[in-house]
Amino acid sequence: MKSKLKNFALLTVSTLIMAVGVYFFKFANNFTFGGITGLAVLIARFSPLSASDFTFIANMLLLLLGFIILGKKFAIKTAYSSILLSVSLSLLERLCPMDGPLTDQPILELIFAIVLPAFGSAILFNIGASSGGTDVIAMILKKYTSVDIGKALLLSDFLITLAGFFVFDIQTGLYSFLGLTMRSTLIDSFIESLNRSKYFNVVCSNPEDICSYIKDKLHRSATIVLAQGAFSGEDKYIVLTVLSPTEAVKLRNFIKATTPDAFLLISNTSEIIGKGFHSV
Repeated sequence: MKSKLKNFALLTVSTLIMAVGVYFFKFANNFTFGGITGLAVLIARFSPLSASDFTFIANMLLLLLGFIILGKKFAIKTAYSSILLSVSLSLLERLCPMDGPLTDQPILELIFAIVLPAFGSAILFNIGASSGGTDVIAMILKKYTSVDIGKALLLSDFLITLAGFFVFDIQTGLYSFLGLTMRSTLIDSFIESLNRSKYFNVVCSNPEDICSYIKDKLHRSATIVLAQGAFSGEDKYIVLTVLSPTEAVKLRNFIKATTPDAFLLISNTSEIIGKGFHSV
């Protein structure tokens, strides 16, 4: 139950962060990168529908299509995030109508238009969800075709962004292209930061104290490998473990105080699969 509540809270907060970034910074500046919300900016230019209302309608139609084609296995997390994002954008439009950008600094607004949705998307991807939109199309394509989905979605994003040059102006188009190139990189960086752990290789003569500290104080596990020193020819042990950054500091200080002759190799890693981290 605690895990479900945590996931629900993360779903809600991350989606609301995305809504703020999209409404106040992306829509207000006519930035056209990023799937359905990018397309919504273009549609709003030529129709009575606002970008928020088009996003709502498009996401609801895609969700309905997803339930019909993908069935009950269609991700509940994605459905919840998509509905919440669509409703939030429509509510923001009615509660905080925008006649133009918040500031006269387009670069500053572009940064927020990229960073806030990218951060929200990274949290969603990290817990196995998404905000819907073109992700629903990707799920359907994956089920029935052998199309390279990544390239197909990238091409659609490229075409939508390119249209910004003709629908608005060169400056808006250039800003949108900059947003397109930075968005995926930022999402990957955020995901890596959220999952960052420390991988320890501890070479020592007596691993008992170190392993006891890892098990009893840090409540983690470790693997002991028998080795031999190439220079000394003496038997050695290698203690392998993965810890959070906070736990890593504690273990490093403990080893420094109790086993100063140990040899430590500490590296950053974000792909940890196993008990206590991510499931396979």
